[in-house]
Amino acid sequence: MSAPFADRRQERYGSAAAPTGVLSNAVLEGLLAHRSVRAFLNQPLPEGTLETLVAAAQSAASSSNLQVWSLVAVEDPARKARLAALAGNQRHIVEAPLLLVWLADLSRVRRLGERADVELEAVPFLESLLLGTIDAALAAQNAVVALESLGLGSVYIGAIRNDIEAVAAELHLPADVYPVFGLAIGYPDPQRPAKVKPRLPQPAVLHRETYGTAPEAAAIEAYDQSLGAFYRSEGLTAANWSEQVLARLGRVAALHGREHLVEALKKRGFGLR
Repeated sequence: MSAPFADRRQERYGSAAAPTGVLSNAVLEGLLAHRSVRAFLNQPLPEGTLETLVAAAQSAASSSNLQVWSLVAVEDPARKARLAALAGNQRHIVEAPLLLVWLADLSRVRRLGERADVELEAVPFLESLLLGTIDAALAAQNAVVALESLGLGSVYIGAIRNDIEAVAAELHLPADVYPVFGLAIGYPDPQRPAKVKPRLPQPAVLHRETYGTAPEAAAIEAYDQSLGAFYRSEGLTAANWSEQVLARLGRVAALHGREHLVEALKKRGFGLR
């Protein structure tokens, strides 16, 4: 293992808990170096960037080749500002030259059924909503790998779901479509660099043959120390991962409007049978 890749591995796990035996190549080095970028240069993207990212996204797996996802590319500063306001006033949404809003989209197949005069009985079921959501996530992650290979950075915007009805109105989304998340894209600002955030040790997430919890407590304790050090170095308020999880999931108010997602999806035309 080369020294640079060993450094990437160490960054990703942040402690002596970094696994040994991890294979190395250029693709893996890029994946381990991923970080969320929230500070962008005021620099336009190269011509063809959007089309390239969509091509990469469409190369991801799609369940039964149904391709029940779409995206809206937003570059207009005023529209980005309005979407940023709906997503907790995140400055980087406005700062990034491109915002992609990834959609679970059952409307396209619904229109296909209407043209063929065929009732699509499976569309109102939860499985179909999951297909669109999963397909959108797979496609988006392909785009992230592609954009990072081009020297760009990005950050996912889950808060786009804080008010999906308002986002749908802003983007003129038809029924049977909902915004899964946003993705802000641009050139990372080297004066405000993003760092690799350590992840849980592998014993906390890797189960062999059957699910087991024996190593979990020790792995989380080690991770709390590692991530706590990272947070302190970044001047962040959370003490460690455990505190962050308990604060985020301990109160419904922390969902920031997403506690109403089921009702909002029903208004969007999605059945949840």
